[in-house]
Amino acid sequence: MMWWPTTRSIWKICDGLRLSTATRQWFTDSSDPFHRAPAAITYDRETNRMVLQDSRVWIAGLSDEGGASSWLAAVMKELVQPDKEELEKLQQFVDGVLWGGLQSKDGPHPYGVRKSLFYYQPDEMPANYYDSNFDWKSWTSWNKQASEAVDRSYDYPHVAAAYWVLYRLARDRQGLVTNHPWDWYLNHAYETSIAMTSYAKDLAVFGQMEGSIFVEILADLKREGMNTQAEALESKMRERADRWRKEAYPFGSEMPWDSTGQEEVYAWTKYFGYLDKAEVTLDAILGYDPAIPHWGYNGSARRYWDFIFAAKDRRLERQLHHYGSGLNAIPLLAEYREHPEDFHLLRVGYGGTMGGLTDIDQEGFASAAFHGFPDMLKSDPFSGDYGPNFFGHAWNTATYIVNHPEFGWIAFGGNVKRKGKVVAVTPHDSFRARVYIASLGLWLTLDAGKFESIEVNPVTGVVRVGLAGATEATPKGLLRIEQPAKVSGVGSYRPAAPLQSQRGAYVVPLQKETTWLALNAGR
Repeated sequence: MMWWPTTRSIWKICDGLRLSTATRQWFTDSSDPFHRAPAAITYDRETNRMVLQDSRVWIAGLSDEGGASSWLAAVMKELVQPDKEELEKLQQFVDGVLWGGLQSKDGPHPYGVRKSLFYYQPDEMPANYYDSNFDWKSWTSWNKQASEAVDRSYDYPHVAAAYWVLYRLARDRQGLVTNHPWDWYLNHAYETSIAMTSYAKDLAVFGQMEGSIFVEILADLKREGMNTQAEALESKMRERADRWRKEAYPFGSEMPWDSTGQEEVYAWTKYFGYLDKAEVTLDAILGYDPAIPHWGYNGSARRYWDFIFAAKDRRLERQLHHYGSGLNAIPLLAEYREHPEDFHLLRVGYGGTMGGLTDIDQEGFASAAFHGFPDMLKSDPFSGDYGPNFFGHAWNTATYIVNHPEFGWIAFGGNVKRKGKVVAVTPHDSFRARVYIASLGLWLTLDAGKFESIEVNPVTGVVRVGLAGATEATPKGLLRIEQPAKVSGVGSYRPAAPLQSQRGAYVVPLQKETTWLALNAGR
């Protein structure tokens, strides 16, 4: 039976990921011959067992979308709701498996990311080690040499995202990430990004799943004053974007029918001002990403084939809320924030952002996607390649406040109450650190802290934000104020009270209870 999450249950869903990726999916066998421990590993919900062997070796090998997804989802969950105990495990994973295992420390390919830790090499293993129920004769059963190749670009964004999340938590929170200083993680995110363009050139010409991570790594390098690295990364990414600029339809992939390269292509073509290419990319997304009043299809980007590569039930069929949903929602909502009059973008983008949560069951186990053909109609038992979907959710989740011409004041991801002339919104999205007020074109984000309440006075234009009380890890809030949409008659917003700035964010000292901050629009 499918379980559709309500706004009240979203916070529990993010809690639920702790139940699976940090406990029952947490692999700890130190005698594993493939050195995969400790790590969050692929899980079979049908048998309630970890997937330690599969003839598609990457599924059991902690790499590619089909194998990296469990630890990627675990890492992205920490961006949304950090937990010290979970982060201790993930730091062990980074130091014990990722760095020096899945990713080379040195040798001919430093920072190269291998295709799989698990491989099929029977002459190196005891007799009958490999499960005879699998067919080990196809191309998917890479031997050791093939598994060590570092030429698959799609493996790099997962690793870069892991480093970037730990950088943000080490930089903006206290006592949560302690194994290395913040710059170690940011530098590793940078080096991983550069390595992709060096070792995986053939596939790096395409847009990557989770490729939005590279844009944010670049932004943080600039904020930190790491100008040499920023210039190098920007140069590498411009080379890719310049290629896309010359193509009529610049969002191909290793499979020409794919629908996942658009996310990064949109991000970089917007960044470099190639707006015609960003537009054609957005139009493609809107062509295969519908607004339909159905939980499985609303915002569900058309996907048919990845059950073959990352699921237990290998079938070509309509995948409902596969990771195309979460990833393609990223450009849709980014575009909406620039054009708040286009309500369709919000409907489809928010549907994709939320749709990925339907793949998580009540005990916190994620599925690759839902089997959409009528003879099955169930979630696939494998966690498979779910991770990019949760990446999209974590990247996008926010509360959107809209004054709709037909419905009046509404909130996507929150509850609305009228207090006289004031519109009060309580955020209930899973992050509670991003708010967009469409009538003002105002995008508020917190690098540290949580929104408890937002109050908008449509008459005066004053916005009041209530931030959750201080915690040991978060004694101060870090507020960014952006206005991606230029709304007529709306000035530039800034805090009414003078506040210090840190890397472009306002530093808000937090009280024990709710801390209120007024934002006014100047001329």
